[in-house]
Amino acid sequence: MSLGSGAARIRRPWRLAAEASALVIALLVAFPLYWMVLSAFKPAGEIQSADPRPWTLSPSLDSFRRVFEQQEFGRYFVNSLVVAGSVVLASALIAFLAATAVTRFRFRFRTTLLIMFLVAQMVPVEALTIPLFFLMRDFGQLNTLGALILPHIAFSLPFAIWMLRGFVKAVPEALEEAACLDGASRARFLWQILFPLVFPGLVATSVFSFISAWNDFLFAKSFIISDTSQSTLPMALLVFFKPDENDWGGIMAASTAMTVPVLVFFVLVQRRLVSGLGGAVKD
Repeated sequence: MSLGSGAARIRRPWRLAAEASALVIALLVAFPLYWMVLSAFKPAGEIQSADPRPWTLSPSLDSFRRVFEQQEFGRYFVNSLVVAGSVVLASALIAFLAATAVTRFRFRFRTTLLIMFLVAQMVPVEALTIPLFFLMRDFGQLNTLGALILPHIAFSLPFAIWMLRGFVKAVPEALEEAACLDGASRARFLWQILFPLVFPGLVATSVFSFISAWNDFLFAKSFIISDTSQSTLPMALLVFFKPDENDWGGIMAASTAMTVPVLVFFVLVQRRLVSGLGGAVKD
């Protein structure tokens, strides 16, 4: 009993230090979000004050009113939903089929293909923006949402395939053999047995695909040149950047409005996300 209590006393300070460190890191990560939301509710006088305070006694909705009074804001929001939703669905479907193929089937250059997926992850997005611009121009996709959807699908697939490969590999092949003996076709096994088992991994990869497509500014600025009706929410922030004086309240309010769908998406997939990341780490 004494040895156990002594070991508990030894471990407790380290545990308290770890919890305190985690709390400090969480506060540091959350503080910019807090300041963004606070600035969105601050009156203009407090935002431009030379003595900023981490609170406000007179919250205001003027910044949000200016944001939602922008005629194109609703269109930008719908465009962002279309782009992010299309990227999530298409990348999840293609990644699931590709991960199943490279895991379950033996074919030439399979290892080379997997290495190419890793190499694709190492290439900076900025280095490919100009070649992608000419590619979209040749395909006639400039000033369309397709110019935003296709590149994001391509960039999200390598990570999604690598992550899902571990989930597919964790499903024993004996399960597929038993399903075949019971008369199930390969397609039925794929969608009715394998798909539900790797669904947490699909959710985890979909979160990263959604955030990447939702917050994209580089592609939206590069590929949407003249038709502003095809712009997305990050482009809406440019309305509040003015030559003489930036509307920081509008910028923070628009940024807060952009963050809400991401938080809603996280809440909806939270349980699946935790199990998916846990499965990936375990693999």
